[in-house]
Amino acid sequence: MMTFSARRARRTTVSAVAVAVVAVGLSVLSGCKGGPSGAGAPAPAASSAAPVAGAFEPEQALAEAEKAPYAASIKGVTEAAGREMSTMTGRSNLGTVFTGRAEIRSTGLWMETVTTADANYVRNRTQEGSGWVKAPRSPDNEADYAGYAKLLLAAGPSAKKGMENRGGVPAYHLAGHLDLDQVASIDPRTHRSMKAKGVTGFDIDQWIDGQGRTVRFEQRMEMRGMQAVNKIDFSEFGPVETFAAPQG
Repeated sequence: MMTFSARRARRTTVSAVAVAVVAVGLSVLSGCKGGPSGAGAPAPAASSAAPVAGAFEPEQALAEAEKAPYAASIKGVTEAAGREMSTMTGRSNLGTVFTGRAEIRSTGLWMETVTTADANYVRNRTQEGSGWVKAPRSPDNEADYAGYAKLLLAAGPSAKKGMENRGGVPAYHLAGHLDLDQVASIDPRTHRSMKAKGVTGFDIDQWIDGQGRTVRFEQRMEMRGMQAVNKIDFSEFGPVETFAAPQG
C-alpha cells in the first residue's frame, strides 16, 4: 500500500512534470510561426488502411508549402504519464512571421496569449481582473513544421509511412526519431526549452497534405522519468490573417 508521503511525492512529481510539459506544449504551439485563437476543430478521424485517392509525394508537397504562407486553426493536447495535462486552442499564421492568438488551459491555469508583428501579450484568466501584460517578441519564436518533415525525410525511406486518410483529407504520414540538436535551427525555442529539461530527443509522427501543410503533429519524449506527448491538429486553412493587440 502506498504511504501518504509516497502519494504526496507522486503528486508532486506529476505536478512538476505537468508544469514542464505545459511549457513544452506552449513552446511547440507558440513556435508555429503563428499563434492560435478560438476553438480548434475536432481531431481528425483515425487513418484508413484503404487506398487513398489523391496520392502525392511528400517532397513535392513540401516544395509547394514554401510558396505561400497561410492561417490555420489549432488544437493541441499535452499528456504526461498517460494523463491529459493541458489543452491549447487557437489560430495561427504559418509559414511566415509568427502572429496569432492562443488559449491554454490546465488544472489551475487559464491563459490567453496574443502575438502581433511587434509584441507579445499575455493574460492570466485564473486571476480575476487580470489585464494584458505586454512583452517584447521573442527573437527565436519561430518554428518550421515543413522543416520537421524535411528532417524526417532526410532519415531515409523508413520515415515514409505512406498515404493515409485524415478526416477525409489525403495526407502523407512521416515518422521517425530526431535528436534534440537536429531541431535547433528550425525550432530554437523548443530546442532551448527541452534541453533545459534534460530531453535529448523525441519521436515524431507527422501528417502533411498535398500542399505540404501539416494536418497532424505528434511528439513523444521522456521527461523527468515520465512519458510526455504533444498532439496538435491543424485545420480550417485559409489566407494569412492580421492579429491586432488586445484591448482592455
